[in-house]
Amino acid sequence: MTKTILITGGTGLIGQRLTELLLAQKGYSIRYLSRSKRSIKNVEVFEWHPQKGEIDAAAFEGVDVVVHLAGAGVADKRWTESRKEEILKSRTQSTELIAQTIRKMSTAPKALVNASAIGYYGINTGDQLLHEESPAGNDFLAEVTSKWENATKEIEEQGIRTVKIRVGVVLSPQSGALPKLLQPVRLGLGAPLGSGDQYMSWIHIDDIARIFMKALADETMRGAYNGVAPAPVTNAEMTKRLASVVHRPAFLPNVPAFMLKMMLGEMASIVLEGNKVSCDKIVRAGFEFEHPGLTEALKDLLGKH
Repeated sequence: MTKTILITGGTGLIGQRLTELLLAQKGYSIRYLSRSKRSIKNVEVFEWHPQKGEIDAAAFEGVDVVVHLAGAGVADKRWTESRKEEILKSRTQSTELIAQTIRKMSTAPKALVNASAIGYYGINTGDQLLHEESPAGNDFLAEVTSKWENATKEIEEQGIRTVKIRVGVVLSPQSGALPKLLQPVRLGLGAPLGSGDQYMSWIHIDDIARIFMKALADETMRGAYNGVAPAPVTNAEMTKRLASVVHRPAFLPNVPAFMLKMMLGEMASIVLEGNKVSCDKIVRAGFEFEHPGLTEALKDLLGKH
């Protein structure tokens, strides 16, 4: 039987790859909730505007699983107070609107798979290995992810299986962190940022999409799971490995933290701080990584086989 999956944020980095993998596997019918009605091959598109509380409830009819990925990009713009409010509300208001819509349905979806982020643990965790039971941090991104996860409780209380995937640094050649990291390296200007000791808990785009696929299909999965590869590395090591894969030098002195703070403001914390995050729980759930090692993952992503 065909399963109907409703995805928010379907045109984003993870949403696009998840859609491709689901359609390739067959047995899935894909719908998007989008802020603009558009034509997308093999996808039925419905409109919503969470900030206005508007949604086409027909999108949910006959849906088996909702995958909620939508949220304003954390690193897209400088963190003014209004931008920070937008980042938070884009996640909480949208989740609340989904909960309200499902509550009115005679037949509700069987599951919600909700994106979250490893920013949940806070920015100052050093080399401590973090698990799903580790406490939430107290900085801005920790507040955002905590409130986003809390907003799913209303859906869980309706008896709907709820899974939260705390996504790490997603590596993809299309967008996200990798092109930004790669640009100075390819110019021979690769250098660690700040101390370079901050951990990057990364994951290949295919593996994070496959974790979401497992979560929507595996009825035993509930609660939070870290979406990271088995081998976190420091920023300095990431720079070194990238340079090696593209055959460029990486010998420049570290970029001082104060320069990054001048350029990025509070948002500099994204690159100056990091987390060392465990994937043990998703592995115990039976997930097998296709790209567990960083060098191999980078070669695959950059076509350097």
